Amino acid sequence: MNKLNNKKNCILIFSTVILGVIAGFSSLFLSLLLDGVERVFLGFQESAANPASLEVMPVHRLLSVFLGGIIAAVIWWALRTRFKATVPINKALSGAKMPPVQTAIHVMTQIFYVGTGGSVGRELAPREAGAMLAQSWNGLLKKIHLELSADDQKLLIAAAAGAGFAGIYSAPLTGMFFCVEILLKKITKKTVAVSLIMSTISMLIGTLVKGFGPYYLVGQQKFPLDFLVFVVIVSPLCGIIGSIFRKAFKWAGKHQTKNKNILWQLPAIALITGIISIPFPQIMGNGRALAQLSIDNLNQKLILVFLIEALLKAIVTVFTIKAGAAGGTLTPSIAIGAAVGTVLGLVFQSFMPGIIIWQCALLGACSLLAASQQAPLMALLMIIEISHLGSSSFLALGLGVALSVGISKFVLVEKAK
Repeated sequence: MNKLNNKKNCILIFSTVILGVIAGFSSLFLSLLLDGVERVFLGFQESAANPASLEVMPVHRLLSVFLGGIIAAVIWWALRTRFKATVPINKALSGAKMPPVQTAIHVMTQIFYVGTGGSVGRELAPREAGAMLAQSWNGLLKKIHLELSADDQKLLIAAAAGAGFAGIYSAPLTGMFFCVEILLKKITKKTVAVSLIMSTISMLIGTLVKGFGPYYLVGQQKFPLDFLVFVVIVSPLCGIIGSIFRKAFKWAGKHQTKNKNILWQLPAIALITGIISIPFPQIMGNGRALAQLSIDNLNQKLILVFLIEALLKAIVTVFTIKAGAAGGTLTPSIAIGAAVGTVLGLVFQSFMPGIIIWQCALLGACSLLAASQQAPLMALLMIIEISHLGSSSFLALGLGVALSVGISKFVLVEKAK
């Protein structure tokens, strides 16, 4: 029995390392694909210092996302009606098979649509790719008579999904918490060790091309203790807004268009996205542009602009998912929360002159993300990791997440799974 357990532990460790490498290269490929699509369709290269296509002609932005919507609609229509249906991660964890070819096309289509300007998060694609690759690896082990237990197979799939995220955003702790807090809902030494090792390896490979810079550029000031006054007032509000956004995207996913109507509904919402992007280019893509603008802004005259952009980003993202697009909601949540945090920070400046706006933006982003995903640890670590924050942020953002998630429990009424 001990020999058998030792053998299975060795297989699990070996699988963890191999899948970390595979997930890392998968995420690296998807990052390069996104860059390529942006260059071809928008003539633009996204970066932390230049996240928005402000220099691209408005008509060019409109045509890019409209054409992207048409192409993505045709591909998703064909996948969903002519071939074996793709399988989401939660069903894969229950044993459903993710068809490799269809999943790969589905994943690349998500990245493609975001690259053309579609308003949806790109983080779902690397997670699905990681899960599919892990499931294929489990199948290979079975063929050569090295099959792991059902629980270990499930752990590898969930860990690879988190590792896919870590490879894209250089955030191994976030990838680990996505695995154990959202997918497995099981935090043990084993789940943490496997998922963290895999996410770390994936992150190291994912940074080979772009390096290990922050995803959002923020200031260097420490979070002061008096900032907690702002935290206590603002975080519950972000919790309420995050809860509403969660209900909205859950509704969109439940009623998502999966038949031939996607051929007109997705291009229609893509056209609307393009039209809105003429005056508000920051609403395009996964939300990085709006979040970074919120972090950088110091102009009180732009309060109304940020409120409008946050509302438009939420509406366009929800109806993009409803129209048939696949994609994540993490980065759109961060964008909406950052805009809300900046608006409230600018308001508070009237009687708290020393308040630091980028800290307000990050508090809003972290609090709203925690409520919209109902994953406080993942949300907290994600903002800290991708912004490269110091330890002074832990108290403020941790309290903000706790208050946000706490108040959201009174707003969300979800059926038991």
